[in-house]
Amino acid sequence: MDIKYTIEDNYLKEEDYTKLKNEIMGRSFPWQFSTSVADLKEEKDPTPRDTFYFTHIFYIHGQGITSPCYNILGPLLTKLKIKALIRIKANLYPNQGEIKEHDNHVDFEYTHKGAIFSLNTCNGFTTLADGTKIQSVANRILFFDPSIPHHSSTCTDENRRVNINLNYF
Repeated sequence: MDIKYTIEDNYLKEEDYTKLKNEIMGRSFPWQFSTSVADLKEEKDPTPRDTFYFTHIFYIHGQGITSPCYNILGPLLTKLKIKALIRIKANLYPNQGEIKEHDNHVDFEYTHKGAIFSLNTCNGFTTLADGTKIQSVANRILFFDPSIPHHSSTCTDENRRVNINLNYF
């Protein structure tokens, strides 16, 4: 399977990247606990799992802006030149002492554009359907079609892996 994707390093200007990173990775940024990374059925299962993570939803199509922190995304959204948003969320995968690869999933069932913007460098990664692993590197963005299966991982060399996931047209 030939997966089309693009990676751009140093995507944002250093000052814009630093401001965004400091806000989202700061002590007061609000996170929501999620019991499952890839399987929504597990969300309803109270059994503890090791695929937990934290999210922060900025925007959901049909609801609009869902976060008072939305404006911090300005430089990122301006550079992307998005025609229509589907969803924007930040993901925080805690260090669990070993690399945990989550289950494959698709963000939405229909073809659309997606981007994963890494806020920190760590040994965590995103794996595409063909097995390609895209390392988490600070200020790196991955462009791909998230309707094709992919999955995330935790990290072991930092206390967390943090990225922003954007789905759009």
